Amino acid sequence: MADDNEPDDSIDPFETNPLEGLPLFGDLSRALSGQGPLNWDAAKQFAVLAASGGGLLSGGGVSTPANIDPSVRIKYGELAGIARLHVADVMQLEVPETEPSVATPEQWAQQTLEAYRPLFTDMATSLGPSDDPPAEDVAADPMAQMMAGLGKMMAPAMLGMSVGSMVGNLARGAFGVYDLPIPRSTPALVLVPTNIDTFAEEWEIELDEMRLWVLAHELAGLTLLSLPHIADHLRSLVQRHVGAFRPDASAVTDKLTSLDIDQSDPMAAMQQAFGDPEVLLGAVRSNEQLALEPELDAAVATTIGVIDWVVDAVAVRIIGGNALQIAEAARRRRAESSPDDIFVERLLGIRLGAEQTARGKAFVQGVVDRAGEHGLEPLFKSPEAVPTPNEIEAPGLWLARVSGG
Repeated sequence: MADDNEPDDSIDPFETNPLEGLPLFGDLSRALSGQGPLNWDAAKQFAVLAASGGGLLSGGGVSTPANIDPSVRIKYGELAGIARLHVADVMQLEVPETEPSVATPEQWAQQTLEAYRPLFTDMATSLGPSDDPPAEDVAADPMAQMMAGLGKMMAPAMLGMSVGSMVGNLARGAFGVYDLPIPRSTPALVLVPTNIDTFAEEWEIELDEMRLWVLAHELAGLTLLSLPHIADHLRSLVQRHVGAFRPDASAVTDKLTSLDIDQSDPMAAMQQAFGDPEVLLGAVRSNEQLALEPELDAAVATTIGVIDWVVDAVAVRIIGGNALQIAEAARRRRAESSPDDIFVERLLGIRLGAEQTARGKAFVQGVVDRAGEHGLEPLFKSPEAVPTPNEIEAPGLWLARVSGG
């Protein structure tokens, strides 16, 4: 019998768990296999952890959020009836009869992960490491080989942690589903009262007025993205974006091996390496994505512009003089860039900053100024009326095309 203290040369170091002692990664790295290109256990755990603000219990779990008072859901149901009538009148469309539900940030994060699971899976597939043999300089460098091997092994967990953290952090500020203007396969109307209440308090907005504003926004988004040709166009562009990643293994390896790390503490080095988002995102943007960007930007700007215009029109009716204050506060919130916005932009191609908001608002207002409050009707009825990138900058050109002038 071999001495228990002697090393077993037959053991492949990559079949053991080199991340056993690494903070946060230990439990997750034991479940790396069997979940495809994206580790959904990691995504769910990090989504809930981020959404809760890191509320860890002593046993390592995540603290359970307090349940939402049933009276809050009832109140949103009552107010939704008011907002729905006005959204339907402004848009001259039938608003889906989806009843509003309420969720904690943690629940919103879990629901959002599940709603976009096919999209995130497509993204992970295109981002996944290839089976190509390593470059000569990597093959000749044991450290580079180790980092490349660990990177390949950790890719599903890295993607899971990145996607989960992104969604969880978005959940901490989300008012509802259409803060992220990507169609869901099943229409949804989900409000996050905790975030809405906090925002209203910070900006000294009367709570029911804030609730009505959010309901108008969510119902406008629900109505617009329930139109098949609008939803299919935007969904197709996002799917094309996430499917067009072209990982550059040598560039990623260069990034890993160029990090200024403490060679005496390999675990700290690993944590630094895999905690750097550039390792995941820095070298993967493709020419296809660059070519797609103007069209995707135009679709997002149109979506944001229409929703904002509808909300402004409805809010003036049902809120009155405070509507502009709420709109300005909400748009400042959107314009504040954060690391999560960068992940949304880089992973999904969805740019949500002040520039997109301004472009969308200018296009829609230009249409309304020229053709009246029902000037957007062609967009709601015809797939051919989706604005091109050039038309976003020149609403008169769009009107001329869709009106046959």
